[in-house]
Amino acid sequence: MFRDIALRYFQAFARKDVNSLSKMFASDVSLRDWDISAEGVEAVILANSKIFNTVETIIVNPVNIFSDGKAVIAELSIIVDHGEPLRVVDILEFTEDGKILTIRAFKG
Repeated sequence: MFRDIALRYFQAFARKDVNSLSKMFASDVSLRDWDISAEGVEAVILANSKIFNTVETIIVNPVNIFSDGKAVIAELSIIVDHGEPLRVVDILEFTEDGKILTIRAFKG
């Protein structure tokens, strides 16, 4: 279940679909990556929107996905504006009802 939600999250992120993303987030969602940190749906959507507004295209290719309990770890290859692939590891944690509670992203 959580693996499928994670895949839908990556697809919505690649489409820059903030409406779908906001529906996937728990009200107290948190986001942390190498540049930003945000807490709460509005702040996380704002952080994502800032990214989306600075790029034309985002392609998210899951390379490996591991699921354990309410956590999903995904090795991703992300291509922004036809550039070189960026290797990223996302750790997603979920609530019991399948909402995304935490997003932690690491380069590497």
